[in-house]
Amino acid sequence: MITSISQLDVTKKYTYSDYLTWQFDEMVELIKGQLLRMSPAPSRRHQLISGVLSGELYAYLKHKKCQVYEAPFDVRLLKNKKEAFHQIETVVQPDICVICDLEKLDDFGCSGSPDFIIEIVSKTSKKRDYHDKYDLYEENGVLEYWIVDPEGKTVDVFVLENGKYEQRGNFFTPKDSITSVVLPDFVILWDDIFRE
Repeated sequence: MITSISQLDVTKKYTYSDYLTWQFDEMVELIKGQLLRMSPAPSRRHQLISGVLSGELYAYLKHKKCQVYEAPFDVRLLKNKKEAFHQIETVVQPDICVICDLEKLDDFGCSGSPDFIIEIVSKTSKKRDYHDKYDLYEENGVLEYWIVDPEGKTVDVFVLENGKYEQRGNFFTPKDSITSVVLPDFVILWDDIFRE
């Protein structure tokens, strides 16, 4: 039984079957079989922003088909729909995700790409969120991806067009209202996201 991350060989490739056997508290993700430690506990500001965005999305989706989930929540990104757990090499835990195809949901989380993902960056996750996860979400067909930077007080909105992300906006002033493409009537004010 694996009870400590130190028992794992970080140079080895792992699958979701391996991931399910680990009995340690530290949060990790698998990206193409590679074990990645997640940042330490999120900052207070990160949690405040996450709560605001999740709350607004929960309220918006209350009587709609789509559902919103917050980390920790396993999203298994699949090469094909019939992959068994021992074949899945990518498991991420987005800060917030919205799933509209409810058949993707099971007791383990989400099997396949969410429609909309929001990552709230920290100093240690910035490169991963702007590069590694950006590429991963684009490659796996996540329709909309927001990157929220608490330190810079910006929201970058990317929408999948013909298999590639197009930036739809970089919002950074109190007067900005940010809208979703996947959830067309969903609007949130920059001020609400970054309020203290």
